[in-house]
Amino acid sequence: MNISPKILAGLLIGLLASTIWGGHAAVARLALSGQGLHVLDLLFCRYIPASILLLPLIWRERAAMRNLGWRRIFALFLFGGMCNLILFVGALNYAPATHGSTIAPMTNPVAGALFAWWLLKERPTPGRLAALAVMLAGVLIIAWDGLGMHPGAWRGDLMLVGAGATWAMFTILLRRWQVPAIPATAAVTLVSVPFVLPPFLWFRAEAFFALPTPLILWMLVAQGVLLGVVSMLLFARSVEMLGATRASTLSVVVPVMGLITSALLLGETIGPVKALGATLSVSAMLVAVLFTGRRVG
Repeated sequence: MNISPKILAGLLIGLLASTIWGGHAAVARLALSGQGLHVLDLLFCRYIPASILLLPLIWRERAAMRNLGWRRIFALFLFGGMCNLILFVGALNYAPATHGSTIAPMTNPVAGALFAWWLLKERPTPGRLAALAVMLAGVLIIAWDGLGMHPGAWRGDLMLVGAGATWAMFTILLRRWQVPAIPATAAVTLVSVPFVLPPFLWFRAEAFFALPTPLILWMLVAQGVLLGVVSMLLFARSVEMLGATRASTLSVVVPVMGLITSALLLGETIGPVKALGATLSVSAMLVAVLFTGRRVG
């Protein structure tokens, strides 16, 4: 079968974006547990560099953002901005990175289907409901596997469910209000700055800038540039080249890469139970995108 260069390039770009997202949990867990960083440090590293780099995009789309209005922008900020990131990285103080890279992205489509049913009147077909049920079962299996190996991980797991659910609401609101995802995400990044910068300067700036310079630069690049800007733009480009449905199937790479990077960087064991949960959820995620639909009403 011949694959056009455009499709191949789109797949590679989308895979790169998913690989960056997949490594997020392992990098954040390592920073919080082994490198002396704090959640506030990660927020600073994400939103300050990203907002500076995205300012040209925000300026270019200022008319669309003005039409959206501050109330809706603030609602998007609540679900897709620093609150979402606090839930995700804060969870990694309790739960292992293997949970972070699987539970949050797998909760996203389940919660998204429920929110779409409620807000967009998109009723899932029986096939999609079955796929979502299997996906949820996989999430529960992964969480159950962590109860014995990681005491207290349930607190992080609940936060990860919250992170997946809030991001799902963010994407549903984008669809409900017909907002382009990239400019809206850029605007949400900018709105997060005044909520992040003052507490960081007051509580963490001195300790953060006393850390080794290579570590500071790496976190600024990893959080602010790669996660805050590059992965977002890469995924947007892959959607343009592949279409939304094909590009969304690449989300199955996120938990897979998350498990791999968690094992390589942190030495976290995957184990047969966690592998079973991840396999169920990833397979169901793929089926939900490729072979099931939704209907309005």
